Amino acid sequence: MHFENRHYVIFDMREVATIDFSEVMETSVETLRKSADESKSFIKFEGDTPASVTALNTRSQEYTYEEMLAILDEEEWAYPDPDPV
Repeated sequence: MHFENRHYVIFDMREVATIDFSEVMETSVETLRKSADESKSFIKFEGDTPASVTALNTRSQEYTYEEMLAILDEEEWAYPDPDPV
């Protein structure tokens, strides 16, 4: 897969209403992946930063695909195992 033009931005869920889902690759609030505590999410887009993403006060820097994979491996984004051994 080719993700070199894809960018990822993390933001606080309190600002989710700011996202124009026609500008990003997610289609709705329901398709967002949230952090384990559900306080943050991220969106992805290709090319220039969409206006609704620029308008986010809590937006992170832009991450590459590889950087985002590493972030999602962190405990903050890990969901607890519902059936621990």
